[in-house]
Amino acid sequence: MSTPKTMRKVLNHDDKTRAKIKTSHLINRLTDHVDGKVELTASQVTAALGLIRKTLPDLAAMEVKAHVEHHTVSSNVMTEDEWGKEYGNSLETTSRPTKELN
Repeated sequence: MSTPKTMRKVLNHDDKTRAKIKTSHLINRLTDHVDGKVELTASQVTAALGLIRKTLPDLAAMEVKAHVEHHTVSSNVMTEDEWGKEYGNSLETTSRPTKELN
């Protein structure tokens, strides 16, 4: 009896995925160079950096705009009457359950 052949899964990556893999390899190679594990020439470093710039966004050039609102919650506990005087009597109708459960 023959044993069934194992099928190897063939992966077809799209162009974007291939670019990420190549970028990852370049970054690893540059990291190894910085750590002294691999010797690279100046032109190899320059070429690697140029290719990385084409695939990774330059984070230093990004601008973030945001609108931030601060809300202060008082640590003073208010009674229902104080709440009603400060914010109106809507507490009774909006946030408290009715007393009758039937």
